[in-house]
Amino acid sequence: MEAAAVAESLAASRRRKRRLQAGPEDRLERAPILKIVSQRICVDEAQEEMVFREVVSFSPDPLPDRYYDKDTTSPISFYLSSLEELLAWTPSVDDGFNVALEPLVCRQPPLSSRRPRTLLCHDMMGGYLDDRFIQGSTVPSPYSFYHWQYIDIFVYFSHHLVTIPPVGWTNAAHRHSVCVLGTFITEWSEGGKLCEAFLAGDERSYRAVADQLVRIAQFFRFDGWLINIENSLSLAAVGNMPLFLQYLTAELHRAVPAGLVLWYDSVVQSGQLKWQDELNEHNRAFFQACDGFFTNYNWKEEHLERMLAQAGERRVDVYVGVDVFARGNVVGGQFNTDKSLELIRKHGFSVALFAPGWVYECLEKKDFFQNQDKFWSLLGRYLPTHSVCVLPFVTSFCLGLGARRVCYGQVCGHPMARGGQWYHPGAQELQTLFGEHLKRDGRGWVKTHCCADAWNGSSSLLIRGAIPPRGGPPFSRLFSLQVPMPPKVFLSLVYKLEGPTAVTVALELSTGDASSCHIGSISALNETSQRRSARPLRVPPAKLARWTNRCGQQFSGGWVQRCYEVSLRDCLLQDLFISFSRPLGSHQEETFVCRLGEIQVVDAKSLLSPLPEVQAVTISHVRWQLAASEPEGPPAPTWLQLSCTLHWAYPLSQVRCFWIHCWRGPGGSPGSGQSPGPEKPAFLGLAFTNQYRVVDLLVADRGPGRDGRVDFLVQPVPREGLLVPQAEWGRVALLYTSSA
Repeated sequence: MEAAAVAESLAASRRRKRRLQAGPEDRLERAPILKIVSQRICVDEAQEEMVFREVVSFSPDPLPDRYYDKDTTSPISFYLSSLEELLAWTPSVDDGFNVALEPLVCRQPPLSSRRPRTLLCHDMMGGYLDDRFIQGSTVPSPYSFYHWQYIDIFVYFSHHLVTIPPVGWTNAAHRHSVCVLGTFITEWSEGGKLCEAFLAGDERSYRAVADQLVRIAQFFRFDGWLINIENSLSLAAVGNMPLFLQYLTAELHRAVPAGLVLWYDSVVQSGQLKWQDELNEHNRAFFQACDGFFTNYNWKEEHLERMLAQAGERRVDVYVGVDVFARGNVVGGQFNTDKSLELIRKHGFSVALFAPGWVYECLEKKDFFQNQDKFWSLLGRYLPTHSVCVLPFVTSFCLGLGARRVCYGQVCGHPMARGGQWYHPGAQELQTLFGEHLKRDGRGWVKTHCCADAWNGSSSLLIRGAIPPRGGPPFSRLFSLQVPMPPKVFLSLVYKLEGPTAVTVALELSTGDASSCHIGSISALNETSQRRSARPLRVPPAKLARWTNRCGQQFSGGWVQRCYEVSLRDCLLQDLFISFSRPLGSHQEETFVCRLGEIQVVDAKSLLSPLPEVQAVTISHVRWQLAASEPEGPPAPTWLQLSCTLHWAYPLSQVRCFWIHCWRGPGGSPGSGQSPGPEKPAFLGLAFTNQYRVVDLLVADRGPGRDGRVDFLVQPVPREGLLVPQAEWGRVALLYTSSA
């Protein structure tokens, strides 16, 4: 693309910029529905139901390959491969699947503090693998990252020109207060030509590229860019590079809160492609023009010593690269990566861990979780953690993968799990401090693991331990928080103990030492401890029945829910603990196995606010196929596969996700001649935006002249962890008829 062509795109870019002034949520909610409602009927005076009619046809309009998997029509994340694609990009309804639901959660210390940071650069076999499927996929042994408390920045890396992070990663990272960057990369001779096109001309050309990068980050709700130029530049192009970086950085800071632009150590000021393995006079101009510098990997301690003077007061803005694969002449990688980190932290620099997926790519898949925990535990001493500082705080410890899905103690299945393990990075919930595995201090020991037995989602937290004959109860610090507490909070703990045991479980917390902190309904464990034991809520307030209706109950599978009420004033919640006590009168060692299914900390006032309703549920992009083979059960009727897109309106700031369900009319449920009934809709999957793609749903062909029916239900899951009654879910019906 020539520089003149870049300049010609400016007018269109300005028009797109005006359209992008509204937030992405507003734009998507106002976007036109892509299929006209053919009939709308009134169910009763209080509620209207939207009904769509379809005549089954096997020649659907194709969906764009950029946004949908060509085989299944499942929505996918995408990248941009050329300047033409970048400059032509403008948001559409199809883009909405890839917009992050989760904002970047407040954290302490903030990313802007001068504490050395940890960046993870996720380079996994070229990128856009199973993680590109926005609504999840089936994969036998998926990769999972869950040590979020150790990192500050997550970079999604690939070798495409513009790498837009798959939304599942952005949602999971933001949930853990970790900022997410995409990658802008040019390489080799083709990269050189591309750089000449937008850098060698006047400022209009490179500003057009920068403007589009800012718009993309703002629209998809990630936090910035790693700029990786791995080709030589002409004098004209390299002269404009600092100006491009300055402009991109300034515009990003205006558009994206806490936005970051980082530069990778590759090109030097002369325009040569010449990795330096350090910040020096040959590349300092690029560092000065943006937020940070990511060094190449073949450094030695003398490089770090020289960089101290070069970085000056911006030492923590230098991210010293560590290739976990240990390629080249590096200090340490693989299970010796801690040797590199020891030197980097000794000199006060930040660290950039490149491709820590080595534990997945090169070691046995069956031992992945063991190796993952080993790798991060070896680094733990060099990786300071950060704290979440917002309420509500709700987690079921779900890793976003599993062989089944559980909804509040009941298996609700997952259509993708029929052929293997399902994988959905965006479904991962807040993870605990996995680095704190073992405590032996005379008061017993506690060890934590991931566990496939779940209360809600796909996994829980397994805690094994022992209480010694003498000494206090063992405990485990689960979460580090820095939350200014409202006057009254409710806490909930769902757990179960394995086997017959008299060991008791307690939820504890610690508060700040502010002299003004006043605490009620809570007792200190002893005079010197900052840990405090919350008192169980014995009589739940009737006006909070939505939240407390399960408190004190025991559920199938052995799960128990305990609720607590805590009155505080001018206090700071700092930590959440779980502790284990021996039965009264016991003087022998007690071992225990406990599974934690869910923890909630919720502002009592927020539970009184009425919940919004799911509105305007509609259907578009319908595709029909004959089922390749009949499912198990009676040989009739003939089965069809239905794919369609659901859209609805709901304020995304108030929801954790949506659960999507369906009812199939009589004969429309595989293996059964009856509808599942209003009390048991079939679970389809999760949505993290106001749209969901139903893919290959099996429904019965009722034959010519006879209507089949499918009802789709959208269940909002509020951030407070409330259960929304089924009568308040959104609903739309599809009536379909086979042609004669």
